Amino acid sequence: PEHPVALGRPADQALDEEACDWIRAPDLLTDAECAAPWAVGLDVNMAFAAAANRLVVGLGEALHTDGPRFDKRLPGSWYVDLSHLALDPRLPNPFTPAGTRPEGPAWYTTPTVAYAAELGADVRPLEAWLRPESGPYLDPWYERLRDAYLATMADLGVTKDLDDPAFLAAMAAARAGEPGPAAVLSAIKATVKGGIGKLRERPQGLRHRPGDRWPALDRPTWRPDIRAAVIATARVNMHRKMSRMAAAGRYPIAVLSDCVVYPGPGPSPLDVLPRTPEGRPVPGAFRLGVSPGMVKLEGVRELWWAAELLEQGHNPARHIKDGTRDAGE
Repeated sequence: PEHPVALGRPADQALDEEACDWIRAPDLLTDAECAAPWAVGLDVNMAFAAAANRLVVGLGEALHTDGPRFDKRLPGSWYVDLSHLALDPRLPNPFTPAGTRPEGPAWYTTPTVAYAAELGADVRPLEAWLRPESGPYLDPWYERLRDAYLATMADLGVTKDLDDPAFLAAMAAARAGEPGPAAVLSAIKATVKGGIGKLRERPQGLRHRPGDRWPALDRPTWRPDIRAAVIATARVNMHRKMSRMAAAGRYPIAVLSDCVVYPGPGPSPLDVLPRTPEGRPVPGAFRLGVSPGMVKLEGVRELWWAAELLEQGHNPARHIKDGTRDAGE
């Protein structure tokens, strides 16, 4: 922790809500998965913006309390032990950025602890910093960016009314579309990333010394707790959808932030996204579409390529879009 107040604080006493960066242990891949010819990467549209939608965050001062009863309506940070919850090792653990099981008590935001309770954890916080005065502070920001994103995607020929094959075709065409809308789209995505990042702007420049303050700390918008809640919500949303996929027999081999990679019998998302007996998308699982929170194709490579990266300890989700890392590098 770089904040002057936190100087020298043990790492396990810091709030560590970051995006997931996880690979499945190669020995947990089944024979059927290894026989699949393709690794298909899915990317969640505007994942962090979608996580900010209707997210209740603190608006007032944080208050400390010992031994509180968990209340998912209260935004804040909770010190609680979630290491006792046994989860499927074929999925990332949702309570740590590395997707590994926690080793003991740690600080978590309300969205993470609420998800632990949803999964059946016996949630007994030891202490908490809570902000009773709260509200959906980020909603106007999200709505403007959502509207801009959808309008720009429509300019690129990708609209909300497309069925799955038409959506995939439109997305493929959009990649080679007009440079103007593409530049606007990049600016919208950068605004989301930059906006979330500014909530925890770190020291800049070589002159900074540990323990010194820096200008961002004096701004009312320096709110690392809000950033943590957004990232935690995005990570929880991903895990919830991966769990629904797992219930249909689909398990990821890698996750990086808003990208998840699945082994598939074919090179299309249609080959990995499960359907109901009626042919509809499985409720709660990933769904193709242009709206924030839905998914598109991130990239596809041969499964042997992904498997070799797993063996080397590299994350295929980091490279599946452009294949910049070859197996064996």
